[in-house]
Amino acid sequence: MIPHRTRILIDRPVRQDADYVLYWMTSARRTRSNFALDRAVELAREHRKPLVVLEGLRTGYRWASDRLHQFVIDGMADNARAFAATPVTYLPFVERSAGAGKGLLKALSRRASAVVADDYPAFFLPRMLTAASTQIDARLEAVDANGIVPMRAASKCFLTASSFRAYLQTSFREHIQNRPAEPRFDDLPRFAGVSRDIAERWRFTPVAELESPARLLSSLPIDHGISKTAARGGGNAAARALQTFINDALPQYGDDRNQPSTRGTSRLSPYLHFGHIGAHDVFTAVMNAEKWTTRKLAAKGGGKREGWWNVSPNAEGFLDQLITWRELGFNMCAQRPNDFDRYASLPDWARATLDKHRRDARAYRYSKSEFENADTHDPVWNAAQRELTREGWMHNYLRMLWGKKILEWTASPEEALETMIEIMNRHALDGRDPNSYTGYFWTLGRYDRPWAPERPIFGSVRYMSSDSTVKKLRMKPYLEKYGPGLPL
Repeated sequence: MIPHRTRILIDRPVRQDADYVLYWMTSARRTRSNFALDRAVELAREHRKPLVVLEGLRTGYRWASDRLHQFVIDGMADNARAFAATPVTYLPFVERSAGAGKGLLKALSRRASAVVADDYPAFFLPRMLTAASTQIDARLEAVDANGIVPMRAASKCFLTASSFRAYLQTSFREHIQNRPAEPRFDDLPRFAGVSRDIAERWRFTPVAELESPARLLSSLPIDHGISKTAARGGGNAAARALQTFINDALPQYGDDRNQPSTRGTSRLSPYLHFGHIGAHDVFTAVMNAEKWTTRKLAAKGGGKREGWWNVSPNAEGFLDQLITWRELGFNMCAQRPNDFDRYASLPDWARATLDKHRRDARAYRYSKSEFENADTHDPVWNAAQRELTREGWMHNYLRMLWGKKILEWTASPEEALETMIEIMNRHALDGRDPNSYTGYFWTLGRYDRPWAPERPIFGSVRYMSSDSTVKKLRMKPYLEKYGPGLPL
């Protein structure tokens, strides 16, 4: 059990007279580089029990759609194939109607020696875990498999990237020693199978349906207006995306990352969000390309963005995104679970300046549907929205501009926040994530500082414009690709 990664939600002895260890896979949806799976294997091996893995997919969560379901189901198909060659019993369950999965976890836990669950701090997953802890009659452990540094290792909520970076630079050596294990299941006993009453009441999803889910998707009570994209989910697709980034984009990352017309970013955020790849695997691939070892770390960092890793500027820039900014969002969600997604959680200065300019005149005002349909006067903003609607992803730099303009074109900052959350979480494969909320709230001042001069609507919150974006970046190919007259 790794310090700071495991929370014991039900503190009971492991039951020796039960049938198996149950791993409830909900966010770390992968078969390798997974601390939660490692813990489940550890318990199964220690107590000589089979391992059963339950991976479910609900229909009733907010924003459920063909797009999100397809991506998750791709990963379930990969997991089914990976576990098929092992003694592990894998139970994929795609809920066919809202609430159809109710009671399944409780039923499986009745014969479990212990239950291991994923610990994820955003969306509906914390509520689901809390509810499960009232229903399970066995030892229940929740394991953080989200990042390099455990999200609960810090004792405070960091309010700036530089302060969090300084914390990482003092604690990284300790935490990097604890890596997820390479999966090994061959010495585990096999499980004979779930009881007939469970199998008949909750029909587990056949692998054939996971591999060709079109008919299944069309039958589900989810949003069919948000169609699947060309991007495929799962661990195999994630591994290919990582290798493509290492080979093609990392060598020019510093120059190309802010250019929407080039594929200069990793595009790994959907895979990280759904747990199809682990941060340790991404980190290792980058550092292997850099021929790096921990001995190269500088003695002190002091929160500086460059120089501490002692790798190329391209790798430095990417690591700041992968570790500092990504894990900063997890820190916020873990430390402030009750209000990380609330307007009131903004810094005092940001709320004060936005409130001061609350009644400033807006040259343009758009409804949520106008935003969603890319129906504004601004071709740059419309192009970014079209990319999101069509591909389920938006270029990183344009996400910042996208949010700033929503603030400028809505009646209040509260409405702007609600609009950002609704549109991005509905359409983006990487929405509903701690990183997503970092972006929404950064637009309104979180993790930032006051900027001068004070402007209408924004006050001293950082301002961005489409005109400066066009001047700064190579936008012509992007605007042509996502311009008007093309389908959303």
